[in-house]
Amino acid sequence: MFVFGSGVLIGTPAGGAPINFGLAQEVSLNVQTSTKALYGQYTYPVAIGSGTKKMTGKAKMARISGQALGSLFFGAAPSAGGVQTQFGETTAVPSGSPYTYSTANHATFLADQGVVYASSALPLKPVASNPTQGQYAVSGGVYTFAAAEAGANVLISYTYSSAASGTSIAVTSQLIGPSITFSANLFASDPATGKQFSLLLYNCVAEKLSFGTKVEDFVVPELDFQCFANAAGQVCQFNFGDAA
Repeated sequence: MFVFGSGVLIGTPAGGAPINFGLAQEVSLNVQTSTKALYGQYTYPVAIGSGTKKMTGKAKMARISGQALGSLFFGAAPSAGGVQTQFGETTAVPSGSPYTYSTANHATFLADQGVVYASSALPLKPVASNPTQGQYAVSGGVYTFAAAEAGANVLISYTYSSAASGTSIAVTSQLIGPSITFSANLFASDPATGKQFSLLLYNCVAEKLSFGTKVEDFVVPELDFQCFANAAGQVCQFNFGDAA
């Protein structure tokens, strides 16, 4: 049979519900065996013994899912709400005193992320209080500027909490030892016959999570995992749609 495409990958945390890895772009599996060769007086070995085996996998997923990353890698359920970033909120410094501006999300303001002049993109310097030209102060989402900045157009960036939208995962330091285990099911079809190929992995532990951003491209997180035997000694099962 033939298999086309990246297939669908579903992970099920121990004691949890199945989770689609999300728009899998690429899934790979590598099985490695350690060997020991026995040599005599000739250049090639006369016997080769097989030792331990190692099975590792890698999944690239285009849909960034807090449910998948939280349950399969961090072992934490996402919470409602999170932190949002307001980038480049446009305003003009008032022409008269007080020279202050309350951000659109000042009620849930968390942290300043910088102020720049709209005309030049040059940054202003944050100070604790009493700013002079080229400086600003901020408290509780309210920005204060110098009188010399009156009428200047600026872009303000900051973070704020949002309880009504999105989810978040709070990662904390844990004792070493315990691992997050899950089973996995990868399946894809033969485009000509529709027959299915699948691979069942009985026990997996995620060991690496990586992702990066790129201009004019999508972010595709990559999850590396290692497979091991369950209590019954089962590691994996290959299933083929054809008869022979």
